Amino acid sequence: MTSTNTESSLGRVVLASNNPGKLREFSALFAPLGIELVPQGELGVPEAEEPHVTFVENALAKARHASLLTGLPALADDSGLCVAALGGAPGVYSARYAQLANAAAERSDSANNALLVSKLAGVDDRRAWYVALLVLVRTHDDPQPLIGEGLWHGQIVDAPRGAHGFGYDPHFLLPDLGRTAAELDPPEKNRVSHRARALTQLLDKLAPR
Repeated sequence: MTSTNTESSLGRVVLASNNPGKLREFSALFAPLGIELVPQGELGVPEAEEPHVTFVENALAKARHASLLTGLPALADDSGLCVAALGGAPGVYSARYAQLANAAAERSDSANNALLVSKLAGVDDRRAWYVALLVLVRTHDDPQPLIGEGLWHGQIVDAPRGAHGFGYDPHFLLPDLGRTAAELDPPEKNRVSHRARALTQLLDKLAPR
């Protein structure tokens, strides 16, 4: 990762998410740069609408929303799981996958994973990839938001494995490692995940203006 004066000058950045799993992962990734991440809920920022069909548009909308309401630089991500046999689904709808299929379903990782496994019953093609799209805006009207994209390829397994991570991690097998994402300890995951790759790309674009 490239270190620049701009990184250190950011100081305090609002994270446009209240997801505790994302806060843990991003805080660990940003801490070495001297950047403090503050979840938007602590600053009274409500969730932004995510009406778009692409990861980049949703991430940008969330970052601008958080920055506008706090006056701070803002980091947002839109991430999800894409499955080849499902035409790229659940994609941008990964967090609400079960609810979109059944309005009465709870919004939970377990419900989403159960639906995913059921959709792949009898399907041989288990290829999947995580997508992370990160957007950093210095101000709400930043004309040049910094964008990083990371992909992490794997396969879907029926039986959950591992106690770490969140989301679809227990079902996301990494063939080269022979483990699921949930079987990686946090420091190892933070080195190789889609978010780590997106962050590396984003930080490479940070430069003084």
